[in-house]
Amino acid sequence: MAQELVNPDEQVILGEEIDHVRLITLNRPRQLNVISSKVVSFIAEHLEKWENDENAELVIIKGVGRAFSAGGDLKMFYDGRKLKDSCLEVVYRMYWLCYHIHTYKKTLVALVNGICMGGGASLMVPMRFSVVTENTVFSTPEASIGFHTDCGFSHMLSHLPGHLGEYFALTGARLKAKEVVAAGLATHFVPSEKLLDLEKKLISLNSGDVNAVKSVIEEFSVEVQIDEESVLNKKIVIDECFSKDTVEEIVKSLEVEAGKEGNAWIGAVLKGLKRSSPTALKMTLRSIREGRNQKLSECLKKEFRLTMNALRTTISGDVYEGIRALTIDKDNAPKWDPLTLDKVNDAQLDLVFQPFEKHLELPIPEKEALRWEGKYENSAYATMKQND
Repeated sequence: MAQELVNPDEQVILGEEIDHVRLITLNRPRQLNVISSKVVSFIAEHLEKWENDENAELVIIKGVGRAFSAGGDLKMFYDGRKLKDSCLEVVYRMYWLCYHIHTYKKTLVALVNGICMGGGASLMVPMRFSVVTENTVFSTPEASIGFHTDCGFSHMLSHLPGHLGEYFALTGARLKAKEVVAAGLATHFVPSEKLLDLEKKLISLNSGDVNAVKSVIEEFSVEVQIDEESVLNKKIVIDECFSKDTVEEIVKSLEVEAGKEGNAWIGAVLKGLKRSSPTALKMTLRSIREGRNQKLSECLKKEFRLTMNALRTTISGDVYEGIRALTIDKDNAPKWDPLTLDKVNDAQLDLVFQPFEKHLELPIPEKEALRWEGKYENSAYATMKQND
């Protein structure tokens, strides 16, 4: 068995090679295994290497402790806010990593025993097999910090039944493990006390054969039944409200439904929406709606534009204000600009959705072909950065 570290002193992430099995372990539980530039580079480099390694058949990704990944390193983005495109490289590589995971040729398994949110969930949902436990919590809470639903989720959420995608993206609703499976965002539920035994059995299987891997996971998995109070049982109301054309109409529809018997749960939904960034909500709704008719590659290119325009404060600095309120000052009192939905118009949104010049677009192919490796170094962005 060979073990590699990104940084031997910090041990942010571990890589192991065991015969035909490869393991990646996110190793910063106190930081909820956030996705830093080191994590992005490590995972991308090793997935690339193992995909081209004839001896590698099965790749397992897991997290230490009760945290799989809480998403991107928000402080990294905040610290770079005054430096031109300081986070561009990690964003660029992250989107290539997302594409690589979606199109990976070896069998991928995610073992998720804890928090799995935002960009961190992009290491779970696209996997061939994604295993969750009773400790798993899923959410895409980007709108609450002035951002947009990223890392391929405008594609994944937009393809959920009805208008669940809009609901999850706009509200950042937290799903429990069995709800994650029921919604189609994970493949299996395994009790946490059985997770280590499952991992050992997968390693001893020593094969990436899809049917064999599925059979092993099913030995440990439990059939899911969602609670009566689950939001997934509110789908009729969700479809009615979140099918509206605009965020304003969605809010009005929810206000009407909230007054009806049995809809007390809507109060918390409305409160969350009204606390979120108006700009982020409108960006997110448009992105999800477009995602229904876009290929994965088109969604990733679009999300890359939105991410860079958000970090560049093209129409609003809400992402930095949201990070400040959540993780820097921790006052949970963001001051959005603009403050209300009616101040965010279509012309502004057009600016952040407008395609970049061709040579500045994220060059992801529409077919399963090229990978992230070497792309950034040879891109127009790298050249521009060197000339700054």
